[in-house]
Amino acid sequence: MDCLPVTGLPDGVEWTFEIKLDGYRALAVRSRTKVSLYSRRKKSFNSQYPYLVEALSDLPDGTVVDGEIVCLDDSGRPNFNLLQHFRTQASRIHYFVFDLLLCEGRDLTDLPLSKRRELLRELIKPNSRIRVSEQFEVSAGVMLAAVRAQQLEGVVAKRKDSIYQPGQRTGSWIKYRVNRGQELVIGGYIPGPHGFDSLIVGYYQDKDLVYVARVRNGFVPALRRQVFDKIRGLVSSNMPFANLPDEKESRWGESLTAEKMKKCVWVRPEIVARIEFLEWTAGDRLRHAKFVGLRDDKDPRSVVKEHAGE
Repeated sequence: MDCLPVTGLPDGVEWTFEIKLDGYRALAVRSRTKVSLYSRRKKSFNSQYPYLVEALSDLPDGTVVDGEIVCLDDSGRPNFNLLQHFRTQASRIHYFVFDLLLCEGRDLTDLPLSKRRELLRELIKPNSRIRVSEQFEVSAGVMLAAVRAQQLEGVVAKRKDSIYQPGQRTGSWIKYRVNRGQELVIGGYIPGPHGFDSLIVGYYQDKDLVYVARVRNGFVPALRRQVFDKIRGLVSSNMPFANLPDEKESRWGESLTAEKMKKCVWVRPEIVARIEFLEWTAGDRLRHAKFVGLRDDKDPRSVVKEHAGE
């Protein structure tokens, strides 16, 4: 089930809040013979996080839980950049469970969230790797103040009576981002050292991919080569952005005119990256964009514009 991005949080007793965890969304499935941990795009995480798979082995057969794979920094805050280094940061990586979809073969998706959470707390025995994400019964203002004070990514709000609707973005679950960052789709690059000088990124608006930035910052040579290895096989003669070329130069230099586009190499828009930035401009572009990491777990078509709270 997906969260709908919003520009404000609701208040009311029908809503409950959770911290927006900055990691990889993952389903854990316990069958008779094994545990399978995989992303929304059906990518297996078993070889990447074998210690999480082992820690989930206590789940009863025929059980499915939904959660987030998260790497915690020294302050106990989720850190997506550290999560990219899963081999060296293994001791910091945890699986935060926030929903129960199937329990011992019984489908729970038509139960209200409040009941599923009650059953989840009875089922899950927290350990050094597995945790149950906390819910907060406070006002929206109190929740936002706490999240800002702790410099966290944002807030997820869920209706207590919501059923679980896989793949749907109904508005019963919503997300409100506090920091300046979001996922964007890579649609091209400008060649340079170690493969590229900058990535060309955008988000989907209905069926159109909309260009918003060229991203040059956030790369060391090894990371630049790693990203280039991912995109070099996707080179395409088709320019994927619906709003290019730009007619004129912009104040902040983020425009891509027809002349500048002669240097661009286009790729099929299949790779998602996490990007941080200073602000959105009036022309719907990003200022001072910085690469954080790749998101192999996200469907590019699900990437839409999100607004950080003011």
